Amino acid sequence: MGILTWTYIIVGITFTIYIGIAIWSRAGSTKDFYVAGGGVSPLANGLATAADWMSAASFISMAGLISFMGYDGSVYLMGWTGGYVLLALLLAPYLRKFGKFTVPDFVGDRYYSKTARMVALVCAIFISFTYVAGQMRGVGIVFSRFLEVDINTGVIIGMIIVLFYAVLGGMKGITYTQVAQFCVLIFAYMVPAIFISILLTGNPIPQLGFGGELKEGGYLLDRLDGVLTELGFAAYTEGSKSTIDVFFITAALMVGTAGLPHVIVRFFTVPKVKDARKSAGYALLFISILYTTAPAVGAYGMYNMLQTTSGREIASMPQWMNNWQRTGLIEVYDKNKDGLIQYVKNTEENELIIDKDIMVLANPEIAQLPNWVVALVAAGGLAAALSTAAGLLLVISTSIAHDLLKKSLTPDISEKQELIAARAAATVAVVIAGYFGINPPGFVAEVVAFAFGLAAASFFPVIIMGIFSTRMNKQGAIWGMASGLLFTIAYISYFKFVNPAANVPENWWFGISPEGIGTLGMILNFIVSSIVSRFTPAPPVHIQELVEDIRIPRGAGTASHH
Repeated sequence: MGILTWTYIIVGITFTIYIGIAIWSRAGSTKDFYVAGGGVSPLANGLATAADWMSAASFISMAGLISFMGYDGSVYLMGWTGGYVLLALLLAPYLRKFGKFTVPDFVGDRYYSKTARMVALVCAIFISFTYVAGQMRGVGIVFSRFLEVDINTGVIIGMIIVLFYAVLGGMKGITYTQVAQFCVLIFAYMVPAIFISILLTGNPIPQLGFGGELKEGGYLLDRLDGVLTELGFAAYTEGSKSTIDVFFITAALMVGTAGLPHVIVRFFTVPKVKDARKSAGYALLFISILYTTAPAVGAYGMYNMLQTTSGREIASMPQWMNNWQRTGLIEVYDKNKDGLIQYVKNTEENELIIDKDIMVLANPEIAQLPNWVVALVAAGGLAAALSTAAGLLLVISTSIAHDLLKKSLTPDISEKQELIAARAAATVAVVIAGYFGINPPGFVAEVVAFAFGLAAASFFPVIIMGIFSTRMNKQGAIWGMASGLLFTIAYISYFKFVNPAANVPENWWFGISPEGIGTLGMILNFIVSSIVSRFTPAPPVHIQELVEDIRIPRGAGTASHH
């Protein structure tokens, strides 16, 4: 059977499962819609968190970035994994104990202020939209190649499917759908990785094959360094970024992760605080399977791509290139009219243009694996993009229905009206996200990196100070969030949109790129909020007691008072 037939079969089966689950577990109350009724087991929540966490950026883009950036791509690996650890250990249990559904809800109550809630609401919606646009783009890329439709049609198909189960099932539907999606995406990621690892190195474990010897002799990484330097690229195992920039980008991705609203919400779906810690541990285990495999997938993809393209006759291009050329994500120009493909660093002479986002999807085709494996990867990419998109849409709809309407504008609405508002907000959000998916500002992982920078600069300090400082007050929170966010947006906008020509290391502040500037925004936020809190009245006594109470487990310290 051909790839198209296999794709229809595998994607059809997985989608039937997701939609079946969504109908089976549809939400009946706002508690079901927001936090799945609070009754999810730690294991199921760990699986769902892992699926929520591993977006199209992790599944589709990350290994692609690593294959083209080599060592420089490692910032994404370290930042995203480290951020998850930070979130699980430092924030999740406390927020769970505080018992609020959303980050704006926590901010509004902890800082006893509607203004602070509104600033947090704007940040949450802004971050979620930036992020969801990347997911929609990922869905479009998968559909365009495997259903052989235009990329924009692909985005529209994706919108309709996400809308169906996010709006119907709410958090309850999404949680159980995400458990299924995790199983699909991890299977789809590992099967081709193991296959290719055996073909190239004879080792079935991709993590070991990555540093091992090739069957045809020589170490994989040595061979890659040699071939790439010959073509004028930087060696695969050496980075071009400065140490300070690597540090700032990694830190921005880490703390940005820890402030991501759609992941924090997951910790409210389990019954107890202890379960929040447990499910965080499970999720870390499941996430690490994909994250430790990504460098190997990136290197195998790059190696196979160079073997099958560089110096080949254009007339006898490999089949995988013909397949991808139809989507417009690979372009070949015969500039010097010699009939051969020249892939070199020099843009004047380079004749092959490849979209970084296709590496993982094209990998099984490049390695000539069976057609069902190619179709499986398509299903995995869709599972990754859809699970995260659904989680983000839920954040947008809860922020609008719960924080904006119920808590601020119309406190008297009934539960039924709040549920209708949440579903309506999700519908509008899907349409806007689809628009950004069709007209994307940059490729998937870059767009997502911006969302992390913005989360780092706005949310992280407010949450940390809210949990660990009794002196932090509403004025500090509002000024801190506003200054961190505005600074970060201004810096990114200047180098990316206003004056892209100036986007070179010489012009950056302290050599920090726009991807890493969120860390500086976060430091600014901490400084501003601390200073403003010092010179304005302390929070009310009941808030200070509340902060003390979040940090101390119930029942601890009772004996010492006697």
